[in-house]
Amino acid sequence: MGRAELARRVQKACYLEGNFLLRSGQRANFYFDKYLFESDPELLSSLAKLLLPLIPPGTEVLAGLELGGVPVATALSLLSGLPQVLVRKQAKAYGTAKLAEGPPVSGRRLLVIEDVVTTGGQVALSAHELRDRDATVEDVLCVIDRRDAGSGEVDKLGLAGLRLWSLFTVDELLRAGGAAHAAKAPSQAAGE
Repeated sequence: MGRAELARRVQKACYLEGNFLLRSGQRANFYFDKYLFESDPELLSSLAKLLLPLIPPGTEVLAGLELGGVPVATALSLLSGLPQVLVRKQAKAYGTAKLAEGPPVSGRRLLVIEDVVTTGGQVALSAHELRDRDATVEDVLCVIDRRDAGSGEVDKLGLAGLRLWSLFTVDELLRAGGAAHAAKAPSQAAGE
């Protein structure tokens, strides 16, 4: 499946209109329910195939963020042969008390994997936590970049020393749905 067709299919599968409260605390009149593409084997597989060439050289471990980044990281791990760690929002307080489940991250170059990035706040926090565990974290890969460059929002990823690589921007997905959807996009794009 080509990129344009995949954008159309993702937009059709997971674009919703309404009044949504997002994890960032922002409100949006549209939402991409990423679990609808992450739970569809054909869409997830197609996304992983197009994300694969975006993995920066030197990446040693894929770091899927809880919850949405985990299926994307798993699909990429299966295609790339790279191991993955499953990264919690905070270390569990029982058992092994780990933040990152899987192989050790100390001394390794990690690529943070997320499904949708809106403000980058949780991504920046998770990258900081992984760095505290002696991992090298410089890059983030996501399916949908919902950040709005014109919003005046602080670039949390840039401040955290992170580069973002994305398969789609929100504008691309809105255009893929046709002019009617693109015209309804808020001036400040919000997301999860």
